[in-house]
Amino acid sequence: MPTIRVAPGPHRFFFYSFDCNEPPHVHVQRERRLCKFWLEPVSLAKNTGFTAKELNALRRIILDNRTSIQEAWHEHCG
Repeated sequence: MPTIRVAPGPHRFFFYSFDCNEPPHVHVQRERRLCKFWLEPVSLAKNTGFTAKELNALRRIILDNRTSIQEAWHEHCG
């Protein structure tokens, strides 16, 4: 599970190796909360526990760092 250094803070941005057959996306975790965002276009795919306010903040972080996240995805998944 590669972790991507996107922004300082308590969130972990990562990929699952077995997800490479899906379109590019990123998982975000904080404590027991977990969500998944598609990258093209950036949109919420799944959420367990994050509030709407937190999801909006995470979406902004992903948008601001989308190029580096996509590069990490393609480097990991080929």
